[in-house]
Order: sequence, then structure tokens, then C-alpha cells
Amino acid sequence: MSQSTTAPAKRRWLGLALIAAAQFVVIMDTSIIGVALPDMQAELGFTAESLSWVFNAYVIAFGGLLLLGGRLSDLFGARKVFITGWIVLALGSVLAGAASSAGIEIAGRAVQGAGAALIAPAALSLLMALFGGTAELPKAFAVYGAAAPIGGTAGVFLGGVLTEYASWPWVFYITVPIALGVIALAPGALPRIAGQRGSVDILGAVTGTAGLAALVYGIVRATEVGWNAVETLVALGAGVVLLALFFVVQAKSRQPLLRLAIFRTRQLGAANIAQLLLGAAWVPMWFFLNLYLQQVLGAGSFAAGAALLPMTALIVLGMTTVAPRLLARFGAKSLIVAGFAFLAAGLVWLSFVRPDGNYAVDVLPASLVAAFGMALAFVPSLGTAIGVARPEETGVASGLVNTSYQIGSAVGLAAVTALSSVVIGSGTGADSLTSGYAAAFMGAAVVAAVGGLIAVVTLRGAQPNASTPEAELATVDA
Repeated sequence: MSQSTTAPAKRRWLGLALIAAAQFVVIMDTSIIGVALPDMQAELGFTAESLSWVFNAYVIAFGGLLLLGGRLSDLFGARKVFITGWIVLALGSVLAGAASSAGIEIAGRAVQGAGAALIAPAALSLLMALFGGTAELPKAFAVYGAAAPIGGTAGVFLGGVLTEYASWPWVFYITVPIALGVIALAPGALPRIAGQRGSVDILGAVTGTAGLAALVYGIVRATEVGWNAVETLVALGAGVVLLALFFVVQAKSRQPLLRLAIFRTRQLGAANIAQLLLGAAWVPMWFFLNLYLQQVLGAGSFAAGAALLPMTALIVLGMTTVAPRLLARFGAKSLIVAGFAFLAAGLVWLSFVRPDGNYAVDVLPASLVAAFGMALAFVPSLGTAIGVARPEETGVASGLVNTSYQIGSAVGLAAVTALSSVVIGSGTGADSLTSGYAAAFMGAAVVAAVGGLIAVVTLRGAQPNASTPEAELATVDA
């Protein structure tokens, strides 16, 4: 093989490593704060009610700004926006780590979320620029997808280590050297994608971002103040009105933030629904599995993190090895439907957890079944959502699919948390907690089952032919 052929291949895989690092850090930053929260509460003066906003501020900024991040990626070039996002993320990490009050801490987390909203859609656009049209595309999506569970599990461990042996600010500072490394390597490893002529749809950006932010705010607050609280109803109502206005603006704008005709591609809408429901089933499972391990089985944070390692390892193996091979043989629809079925089965199995249970019987086998389902469904649904978009709209499509997953995660977690709270009631013992967590697992199983049924109806059943964009994800030999 000539040097001219080898060098671009090496750059592609270095570029993929940077893109996977983006997914790793974006997810890690949601889980790394868990162990540090008590120390932050004591030092910064958070109340019990406000402490959750260390997490919520990040999620709201991230979910609300993703579509804008995707549009900026298309207009100004994915690499430029990708690097800018890392700069913003690093600045937010420094602000969060150096915070001397609760308000500054929340502001720092919001800045981190804004940086992540720039990084995530640009990363997927860059992935398509590097691997689109090649037989390596499914593997590239698999590596990108596997970075998420690795980041979530690593966050639990790193949060515990840094809080115990350094101090809580280091759960934020740890992001800075990673960001500096990516910023230094990105110009040589990632392709320069020219921006498009056009302008930012300011009104669309404001209404879309504010609408999504209000919707996510209302959802996460509902678990604290109740679904019938005035604050919740006002936030959700404002979100619905603003999003309705956003779609009106998009329909009339000459250069919209989100071209509504993109939804005429049936596969794109179906794949986004699949990603939304995957988030709505998977994130609650991960959340309540941690609670069951720690609050019922009595595992510490490190032991709970270790308990997630087999599940994480299976997801990585499934996404990088099994899913691409099955995708080449059976196509995207079959894998998505099968993935939802395995995920639902694993969640139903988890719903039989016992107050006096143990990890080997009550958690490990069921979690592995669910993890295998996630590994099967994630790669083809993500790839389809990006692969069917126009080349000039990969940023918007990336922002849309990331938004779908994040909104699904927030809605699913809020709804399942509400269900669990009703079942637990005022009980605090192992029996009450286990009943609530079992209900949460069953609720998430219903979501996964609905996702599978919708995939059966909405996704095309025929194998794509080699000339279509989605053929890259359904017919290549991985």
C-alpha cells in the first residue's frame, strides 16, 4: 500500500478517535458529577431542591441548543464549529470548577451544555465527511455509539476517584486537558468542510431553542414540584407554544433553521422516533439500576460502577463487532426491531428484582440482555437518521437526531420517575424502594416495546439498493 493511501486512512481513524472523544466527554459530563454532589452542596450552599440543577442546567442547555448547533455547523463548517464547541466546553468546565456559589456553578454547567450542543452535531457531520460512502461507515458509527456507555461508566469511576483523592472541582477540570488535546489535533486530523452561503434564522433559533429549553425545564421540574404545579404547566405550555411558533417560522422562512421538507424522507422521521424512544427506555434503566444497586443492595459508588462494566463491555462489543455484521446481512429495520425487543425483554426481566436479591441473579443477566438490545438498535437508527439527509444538511440532521435522543431521555426519565414515585409513596424501606424501581423498569419496558412496534410500521422493510444513501448502512460488508 502506498504512502499516499495509508496516510489518509490513518488520518481518518485519528479523526474518528477525536469524534469518539467528543461523544465520550459529552456523556461523561452528565455522570461524573454524581459522587461529587454532596461535597458541592456543602461547599456552595445548594439546597436539597436546587442541587439537581447541577445536572439539569447541562441537559437543558444541551437539548435546547442542539438544532442551532447543527445549523451553525452547516453554515460555518463542521470542523470550525467542532473546535469552537470544545473551547466553550473548556471555558464552562473552568467556570464550574472555580465556582464559589451555587449560581456560578449552574451557569458554568449551562456553558458546558452549550459547548456540547455545538460539538455533538458537528461531530456527526465530520464522521460522515470522513467515512460516508465507504465500507467502514458502519464501524465508524459503532465506535461513535460505543463511546457513550464507556463515557457514562467512566464518569462514575472518575467522579469517585477525583472527589476522594483530589476535590470536587476536578470532576470539571478533567475535561480541560481533553479539550486542549482535541483542539490541538483537530486541524490535522479532521477535514475542512466549507460553510454554506446563508444566514442564521434568528427568530427560528430563538423560538426553537427557547421552546425546547422550556419543554425540558418543565419536564425535569415536574419530578420535583409535580405535573399539576403551575410552574410545570406554564413551562410546558410555553414550550408547546414556542415550538408551534418555531414550525410556523420555519414554514415561512427562506433560509430556515430546519427545512421542514426534510421530514418528507420517511426513514429520517422513523429513525429519529427510534432514537427518541431508545433514550426514553435506556436512560431510565441506567438511572434506576444505579439506585437499586446502591439503595437496595447496598453497593457503594465504586461497586455500582463496577457492576455496570459487563453491560458496558457488551455494548462496546455489540456496537463495534456484532451490529455492523448483522446490519450488512439483515438491514437496518430488522436490527432496530430486534434491538427494541431485546431491550424490552431485559427490562421486563429487571422488573422482577427483589428486596433481598443479589447482583448475579437479579441484575447481571437481565442487564446484559437489555445492553445487547441497545447495541443492536442504536447503530442502525443513528446511521439511518444521518445517512438519508442531504450532504449540505448533515449538521441539521445530526442536531435533530441528538435532540431526539436527549429529549427522549429527559421525557422518559421524568415519566418513569413519576411512576416510580407513585408506587414508592412515602415508604423508605427496601420493599417500597424495590417496588418503585420494579415499576420503573416495567414502564421503560413498555416504552421499548412501543418503539419496536413503531419501527415495524414506519421503517421501510425492503433492503435499500446500492444507489441510495441508506445503502451504506444496510448493504455493505462490515
